[in-house]
Amino acid sequence: MRADTTERLLRGLYSAVLYVLAPVTVYHLIWRGFRQPAYFERWSERYARYPGAPVDAPVWVHAVSMGEVNAAAPLVDALLAQDPGRRILVTTITPTGSARVRALWGDRVEHVYMAYDLSGAVHRFLAHFRPRVALIVETELWPNLLFCCRDAGIPAYIVNARLSERSLRGYRALHALLSRALRTLRRVAAQSMGDAERFQRLGAPSDAVVVTGNLKYDIAIDAAALSAQGNAFRARIGERPVWIAASTHPEEEAPVVAIHQRLRARWPELLLVWAPRHPERFKPVVQQCVDGGWRVATRTLTQWPDADDAVFVVDTLGELQAFYACADVAFVGGSLQAIGGHNLLEPAAVGTATVTGPHLHNFTDIARQLREAGALRVGDDADAVAMQLEALLADPAARRQMAEAGMQLVDAGRGAVQRTLGVIAADLP
Repeated sequence: MRADTTERLLRGLYSAVLYVLAPVTVYHLIWRGFRQPAYFERWSERYARYPGAPVDAPVWVHAVSMGEVNAAAPLVDALLAQDPGRRILVTTITPTGSARVRALWGDRVEHVYMAYDLSGAVHRFLAHFRPRVALIVETELWPNLLFCCRDAGIPAYIVNARLSERSLRGYRALHALLSRALRTLRRVAAQSMGDAERFQRLGAPSDAVVVTGNLKYDIAIDAAALSAQGNAFRARIGERPVWIAASTHPEEEAPVVAIHQRLRARWPELLLVWAPRHPERFKPVVQQCVDGGWRVATRTLTQWPDADDAVFVVDTLGELQAFYACADVAFVGGSLQAIGGHNLLEPAAVGTATVTGPHLHNFTDIARQLREAGALRVGDDADAVAMQLEALLADPAARRQMAEAGMQLVDAGRGAVQRTLGVIAADLP
């Protein structure tokens, strides 16, 4: 059977399944909308129905959610710096990603939700925005999206490409289709040698895969802004010890409460800064803390905690880096349940000693480097995490050593943005 015939057959079967399941997307949006009302908005974009005439957005960056937007931020900033008049479209799937795009760039970039991977919707999307290059961030492997880019003559790249062993196993059922889709790519700019090797095992041609490093190492640090926010924070709470629980998920909330109870038994003045991962968890987290008998302040209501508050809930998006810098020690969530962890470089970059749980498959390489540098401690469960936090709160010298090691590692890892720009330069309009 000829390769093009096989591809048409596989694409046809894949698309047929998606069209049969298309009504489920409506129920999904409704279900998510009850948890996060923003999902009730802008449905037309998810099916590539746009008001008005087509527009030109020569550079298209697709980042699924807030974490991927943050990862892509140094690259988008560099593209804007190269040419301030360059029109860039950034697509996301989640409302938190959308909010982060607006917070970072406002009207400097276009933004819509990415359409579902239905061939008709993807064709309409490409026809409306007419991109001349596609930069897909990390692990967004949608067959119709990649094939439609090829069919429209749009060179496509996966940048900051990441593929864990777990994700590789998950793609096994679509291997025949994805291996063909990956051959349409101009380049896969991988975070590490391990990621590069896994993309090749999935079907990417070896001569199309390059290692450019992790864009997260090029995280921007505004030292003056961090200092100003830190001074304002400390002016309200004094010299109280502070720990932060960041990017937590629902199943991690009870452990965080238990850890804070344990730590406050030793340090009654200890303040917990708590930043849940998703906005729909802001109010439930506040209520759990109130039910625990603690006085709670929130970013939106009180702006800052004071001397009598036991917990300060960061119920805003885009401020996590600043509050990492305010803490003596950090716990990074998504790691006590099988989420795979969240960005460990953010606290390291601002000099905060970091503890995490054992589930780190999304950040395997970064976690390994941080541990080898002495900048990260990993607990096997919630009790072990509590022990690590307690040990660090009691040992300022150990915290300083971890902070210095983390900042040095981040500085040494910078450069992925320039390497990525070199890879995509030939196709930048």
